[in-house]
Amino acid sequence: MTTSLLLIVQIVLVIMIVIAVLLQKSSSIGLGAYSGSNDSVFGAKGPNSFLAKATFTIGFLFLVNTITLGYMYSKAAQASVVDEMVVNKNVVSPKAPVAIKAETNNSK
Repeated sequence: MTTSLLLIVQIVLVIMIVIAVLLQKSSSIGLGAYSGSNDSVFGAKGPNSFLAKATFTIGFLFLVNTITLGYMYSKAAQASVVDEMVVNKNVVSPKAPVAIKAETNNSK
């Protein structure tokens, strides 16, 4: 149940981060946005806009949720259905069938 709840949260976080990224202003300078110019994602003074802070927060929550889901699924992969089987050790073996004597009539 916990993993399905985290999976739903993961889908909601993906939708939120896509919306937050699409709402931000495009600088259209390609990889130069990370070189330290004033039009970069975080700018010279750090993340000033609400959308930049929201994108960072949602991205961090997405990362934490992804790591948690990976940990929980790896724990579930180590468990087996065979481990949960109850072995009944008081099993009575079936009795051997009694042979029926065939009446042999040697009538001549």
